[in-house]
Amino acid sequence: MKSDLHKVLHPIAGRAMIEHLLASLDELASQRTVVVVGDGRDQLEGALAGRAELAVQEPQLGTGHAVQQAESALAGFDGPVLILYGDVPFVRSETMRAMISRLEAEDAPAAVVLGFEPADTLQYGRVIASDGRIEKMVEHKDATEAERACTLCNSGLMAVRGSDLFGLLARVGNDNAQGEYYLPDIVNLALADGRICAVVTAEHPEEVAGINSRSELAEAEARWQARRRVEAMADGATLTAPETVFFAWDTKIGRDVTIEPNVIFGPGVVVADRVTIHGFSHIAGATIESGVEVGPFARLRPGAELQEGSKVGNFVEIKKSVLGKGAKANHLTYLGDAEIGAGANIGAGTITCNYDGYFKYKTVIGERAFIGSNSALIAPLKIGADAIVAAGSAVSRDVDAGDMRMVRGEQLVKPGWADRFHDAMKRKKETQKKN
Repeated sequence: MKSDLHKVLHPIAGRAMIEHLLASLDELASQRTVVVVGDGRDQLEGALAGRAELAVQEPQLGTGHAVQQAESALAGFDGPVLILYGDVPFVRSETMRAMISRLEAEDAPAAVVLGFEPADTLQYGRVIASDGRIEKMVEHKDATEAERACTLCNSGLMAVRGSDLFGLLARVGNDNAQGEYYLPDIVNLALADGRICAVVTAEHPEEVAGINSRSELAEAEARWQARRRVEAMADGATLTAPETVFFAWDTKIGRDVTIEPNVIFGPGVVVADRVTIHGFSHIAGATIESGVEVGPFARLRPGAELQEGSKVGNFVEIKKSVLGKGAKANHLTYLGDAEIGAGANIGAGTITCNYDGYFKYKTVIGERAFIGSNSALIAPLKIGADAIVAAGSAVSRDVDAGDMRMVRGEQLVKPGWADRFHDAMKRKKETQKKN
């Protein structure tokens, strides 16, 4: 990846790729989870926060050697062990269950391999099988022409009983060009012992696609977004230009929602029914209730809560604030750490001054209050219900309900001054031209 960030922590749809995998694994309620790591252990320890035991592979001597590092963590565990890859994030829980179910079948296979059938077999190793039973595992470079004609490829993912796994791994050699210990060798060892090994085929080849570069990361993002857009439309949302809308992994969209072009969702967004989101809006960590209108060119940051029927318009940014039922902030406004009452109107160019360089302060605006354009509301501040703040005011003291507050410098008028100024400047310019 050419990155200081650990590969499996690179995000897809706003979520680290290993988190996508762990979310599917969580549905199986596994008894133990072990993550084998080489470089970047500290990053994974921080990201996983005790949700998995880490086993260190140092040096890195191949996939079989990597799995061996989990032996102490799995000591005494004889049940099914799933071997997954952190850079293969989209293996479905249904596929994992199918692998375990096959492992626990009556014929008791020693290992179950997850196979897949890509459109192009490329350099993938082949799984030579008949009726789901493996006859041979072969690397592409070692395969005959007949074996290369087989379209069933090895994903590298396996299910093996704990009682078998480490005994087989102990017998894997490294007599190869790389001098490494390869996990697939346990299948051929078990076959040589006269045991059965089986293959389960992934329903969708994309779910076993590995990610090893920025380009492949972008391709994975594109596939994920394409599926999510289809889901959103199937659930009753209108996307007028679907290819330009980007969702996060946890975005929730209601029915009869219209999303215009170039809208981006960050994590933590919930959108209720009958919402319209106009183009070029960026939304993260926000809750949008029914009948709300957002944008265009709106920015909703974490903690923004737009209540029923409210409206956020052009070039408005809202952070950690509640916009009450039917309230409006239509133009060029920043609302941070604020509570806006129902029916209030926030005029163009209004900002809440919520930060003094050290601490954040709250602004509370009552129901039906009217805040005139180009006002600065200097928190902490309370403006009562039905109050009016005159345009251009910098308000630093509370305004009682029903009051009007005007904070402006006195206007000074000098009759004829502008005409005299223009005449003097024109004469000066003419004199300069002559000289």
